[in-house]
Amino acid sequence: MERDFEVRALGKEARRLDVADNGLCFGRLDSVDGRASYIGRIGLFEQDDEYEPLLLDWRAPAARPFYTATGARPEGMRRRRQFHTRGRRVLEFTDEVLGRPEGGERGDAALLAAVNAPRGEGMRDIVATIQAEQDEIIRLDHPGVVVIEGGPGTGKTVVALHRVAYLLYTQRERMERHGVLVVGPNPAFLNHISRVLPSLGESDVVFMTPGGLVPGLRVTAEDAPEAARIKGSLKMVDVLKAAVADRQRLPEEPVLIDLADVTVRIDAATAEWARDEARQSGLPHNEARAVFLDVVTYVLTERAIARIGRGWLTRDDRDGWERLRADLVKELAADEGFAAAVDGMWPVLTPESLLARLYESEERLRAAGADLALRRADGAAWTVSDVPLLDELVDLLGRDKSAEQAAAERERGKQVEFAAGVLDQLVGRQDSMDDEDHLYATDLLHAEDLAERFVEQDTRELVERAAADRDWTYRHVVVDEAQELSAMDWRVLMRRCPGRSFTVVGDLAQRRSPAGARSWDAVLEPYVPGRWAYRSLTVNYRTPAEIMAVAAGVLAEFSPETQAPESVRACGVAPWSRQVSDEEVAAAVEEFVREEAGREGTSVVIGPPDVPGAVPASETKGLEFDAVLVVDPDRILADGPRGAAELYVALTRATQRLGVLHRDPLPASLTGLVAR
Repeated sequence: MERDFEVRALGKEARRLDVADNGLCFGRLDSVDGRASYIGRIGLFEQDDEYEPLLLDWRAPAARPFYTATGARPEGMRRRRQFHTRGRRVLEFTDEVLGRPEGGERGDAALLAAVNAPRGEGMRDIVATIQAEQDEIIRLDHPGVVVIEGGPGTGKTVVALHRVAYLLYTQRERMERHGVLVVGPNPAFLNHISRVLPSLGESDVVFMTPGGLVPGLRVTAEDAPEAARIKGSLKMVDVLKAAVADRQRLPEEPVLIDLADVTVRIDAATAEWARDEARQSGLPHNEARAVFLDVVTYVLTERAIARIGRGWLTRDDRDGWERLRADLVKELAADEGFAAAVDGMWPVLTPESLLARLYESEERLRAAGADLALRRADGAAWTVSDVPLLDELVDLLGRDKSAEQAAAERERGKQVEFAAGVLDQLVGRQDSMDDEDHLYATDLLHAEDLAERFVEQDTRELVERAAADRDWTYRHVVVDEAQELSAMDWRVLMRRCPGRSFTVVGDLAQRRSPAGARSWDAVLEPYVPGRWAYRSLTVNYRTPAEIMAVAAGVLAEFSPETQAPESVRACGVAPWSRQVSDEEVAAAVEEFVREEAGREGTSVVIGPPDVPGAVPASETKGLEFDAVLVVDPDRILADGPRGAAELYVALTRATQRLGVLHRDPLPASLTGLVAR
């Protein structure tokens, strides 16, 4: 096992070095006193007694002037050099002389080259081009929650990921054993951002969607807006508690239990006493069942002993009384009728079974004080809004310890079988040896002992262990598109991070969920009062000015109080629109796809479900493409405020080219498009 752990650790380090090798060194700083420092993705040191740095990790304090020094504020630096590389080849470099007041702010040649470059399959890190306002957030020393808000293209997601890399660098010992959780809106988004942290040498990060926060579930279906709003409300906590209490029932008629020597009965008074004791124990439902069972068993055995021992057994004969009780307890435990009666009054419940039965019954919904809009057909699939309710029920119901014990025994049996096979192989090898006077492996170790040692050492990687464990707690959590999360979603996330260390990324203007956030204060104050900091990003690095002008018109229509981010560049290509008939839509989409296939970069078609090859705007949140074609904007807008937010998202995905196909006249808010 020591060998396995060492191999795993070395393999992890090798992967880190392999990934960092691409663009390993991207800059150099020359100080006014003549010292030169090279800046890179990771730190490298001379392997000698001095242990001098060959390459400064971009997160090191000494590397910060690379991002923050300007002509007017050189921070002790004379020159900043940026390398442009491919693999290990330096293609070119640019120099920026510092210390000249007329130099103003930091030069943007490298930044413009990066934002103008064609997009690939995933998000790229910005380690070589971090801007001063971004660097301030990345290195912000705040122990609680940091909210990063910004409009489309402001780089809030990539800043949050670089902040995670910085925290892992500065707080390695505290964070590494528990890891970091990154929550994003959908699998496509997580795939898009998944390369950023590994490219910065960090791998102890778990990526999940809100629909995957409960192990074993990968939910993507969404509720209708009204059902989503209801399920996302904190009122559902009381509904779920009431639904659990509703399953803790009293018998309408006494339940008779026929034992060998006596018939006993469970009446409502007995069950009520047992129920009160179980509830007052403070244990979750499934664990409190033991209390309920103990009280009922005590009452029944007391009554049975009194009847069986009438005339010959008194309480003074304590030993006799307890021996008879022990016999009766065993008899009750083996009695199927008694087990069925207890199950009817205090059943073992799973989150899935309780919630499904609640949704399927108007009677149970009424009893729990739930809105009847939650009624759904039997066997309906889970939705993303159900996941926080299922997670809440894990705590309300607790564990079914008997089922867990049975599962543990099955797993142990598998390990013993595997260990026995290993020992058999060792014995076979020893039998083939010439030396007759040797010890066999089985002389020193039995299969059960070997299995026990194996179980004690969980050899899975941190990411695998964390993703499979509902009770795993993280040292830091990143929440992207946080404006979409409901109050119930936030309860799940707060349970996952008791230390309340979060980076929250969002844009309230892009909220589409009726259960989502309307203010950060309302979301965070209940959990971290006075312990959250707000930072905003105002520069749009993704969307060119020509396209942002079009999107700004839509933004002004549905969120006039929100200022659109200012684009850092223009692309020189005017966004266009084209009116088509129903019969022409498919051909126009094909034409766009064909044209873009001949260009470098990525493209997407966004539109309603019946548009061939189109994806909904909600699936493109957080993504970026060189070219975007938006189809039927009026139909997207028809979904009210939610639709306006979706159209705004659709228009701001493009980094170079934007086209709009429409069958009906363009909405009044869409201006600045050149007709084709």
